[in-house]
Amino acid sequence: MQILQTVLLYVVPFLLVLGVVVTVHELGHFLAAKWLGTKIDRFSIGFGHAIAHWTDKSGVEWRIGWAPIGGYVRFAGDDNAASIPDAEDLKGMRQELIAQGRGAEIDRYFHFKPIWQRAVIVGAGPVANFLLAIAIFASLLMAFGEWVVPARVATVAPNTPAAAAGFQAGDLIVEAAGRKIHRFDEVKEIISVRAEVPTEFVVQRGGREVHLTATPRWNETDDPVAGKQRLGLLGIAPAQSRDDYVQIHYGPVEAVGRGAVKTWRTLETTVYYLGRMITGQVSADELRGPLGIASVAKNVATLGADSSESVGDKIFRSGLNLLQLAALISVSIGFMNLLPVPVLDGGHLLFYAYEAVARRPLAAKVQAAGYRVGLALVLGLMLFATWNDLQRNRVFNLFGGLFS
Repeated sequence: MQILQTVLLYVVPFLLVLGVVVTVHELGHFLAAKWLGTKIDRFSIGFGHAIAHWTDKSGVEWRIGWAPIGGYVRFAGDDNAASIPDAEDLKGMRQELIAQGRGAEIDRYFHFKPIWQRAVIVGAGPVANFLLAIAIFASLLMAFGEWVVPARVATVAPNTPAAAAGFQAGDLIVEAAGRKIHRFDEVKEIISVRAEVPTEFVVQRGGREVHLTATPRWNETDDPVAGKQRLGLLGIAPAQSRDDYVQIHYGPVEAVGRGAVKTWRTLETTVYYLGRMITGQVSADELRGPLGIASVAKNVATLGADSSESVGDKIFRSGLNLLQLAALISVSIGFMNLLPVPVLDGGHLLFYAYEAVARRPLAAKVQAAGYRVGLALVLGLMLFATWNDLQRNRVFNLFGGLFS
């Protein structure tokens, strides 16, 4: 019973969220390749032995692998998972196609495509992830609108960075860290990733603008969704009365615009926080792996269910929460895939940039070596993130429940 409960609470939400994000990523590659007339052999969701597969009229094999983490698009002529073109292999492939009387197909093979077309196909995966996030945010905004509270300070806690900086009750924050502020959530988002970083604020006070500088401090919290976190704390709070909240309704155009802004802000925050992590300003212990994502997915789903009464409402609210999580993860996966690391989309784009400048592909041996290094980096990062997950009590409790 404990195992079944764990599967329902952790595994199912995790696979649903990751499955949607990965499928859309691979569909980005697939649709771009189709648009540019590229011959495709296979579209796979998951790895390993196929538990289901079929072939469509265009000759593409669609399959679902038994390990539903990840996926790939296999183009005609790919002889390895990294799509590393070997000059001799490509020469032999060209000669073989000509010998078989299929010379007209050469232009449909991915590795014989112009550089710009290959770059478009590779970059389409991350772009699809960003578009998915925009679509999810926009859909939710159109359907339910958005409850916001103005960025007006109601209280300033004593002995906090805000008090030291001179914040006062009644201040309306209009700018923080160079970003225009329209709602209090935007202030929280900025503060959370800027612990120990002096941050400029502009507030309206008594009809005039006042410039303040505050340095958020680290504060450990136990979030019902994300678990234990170390985030920046300033020491201000907005008005808590329901009357202070305003519901904003969006039409289709406004919703897409707001969805794009939310996606950009999420990406901007991710890049900034990762930059601080790389430079050692933030501990890498906050990095999450598959187990951590599974834990968050479970918390998101159960949080929606706990606030509902009927079974239908539980499923509905859980689904909405998981959709929002999928949007956030989609942004992260889109960004991570653009990093210039061989084996990721960004690594392929880096090789294409070299090819465009040097007017010849990077030597296959160099690409292969880069692929191995990139794979080692990615696997090492995943192992490190998984270790971080195992350090969190919630995940330890998961395994303790399974094997006790």
